[in-house]
Amino acid sequence: EPGGESGCFLYYAYGSNLLRQRLVLRNPSAALCAPARLQDFKLEFGHHQGRTSSVWHGGTATIVQSPGEEVWGIVWKMNTCNLSSLDKQEGVEDGIYVPIEVNVHTQAGKVLTCRSYQMKDYVCGPPSPQYKKVICMGAKQNGLPTDYLEKLEAIETNNYAGPVPIMEEIEAAIKAEKVNSA
Repeated sequence: EPGGESGCFLYYAYGSNLLRQRLVLRNPSAALCAPARLQDFKLEFGHHQGRTSSVWHGGTATIVQSPGEEVWGIVWKMNTCNLSSLDKQEGVEDGIYVPIEVNVHTQAGKVLTCRSYQMKDYVCGPPSPQYKKVICMGAKQNGLPTDYLEKLEAIETNNYAGPVPIMEEIEAAIKAEKVNSA
C-alpha cells in the first residue's frame, strides 16, 4: 500500500472530541494532525428530536452552514479500525448524527478533507456545564485561537449539577496520565 495510508482516515472534531482524553476513551488510534478552520459554518447546540442527551444532560454540539462564519476544531488521524467505534459514539445508527465530509483549512494553509458529523432534526438547547468544560479544555489543550476560545467560554449552559459518568471517566483518564508521566 503506497505510504501505508490506506488504513487511515482524517476526522474533524469540534465538540467534546477536541479533548484527546475524551476521544481516546473509545478510539485509541487517534493521533493529532492539526488545528483547522471550517469556513462558512457555525457551532450550535441542540437536542436531537427535542430529547436531552442522556450522556451529557444537555444540548450537544453540531455544525450548521452559515455564510461568513467559521468553526475551529482539530483534525485527528485515525485508524480505519476505529471508524465503527467513532460512528457508534456519535449515535450514527440511531440517526442522531450523520457523517459528512468537510474541507478544512490548517494554519499552514493546507486544505484537508475530513469526516465529521452533523446532528439531524434537532431543537436548539444549551449544553451542560460539564460538556462545555470538556470542549473548552480540548480547545485549550490543542491551542485553538484565543478569540475562538473566548467565544466558547461565553457559551451559556443549562446549569445541570447532577452526575455525569462520562465526565468522571475523562477526569480519571487525565489523572491516570499525570500519574504515569510523573
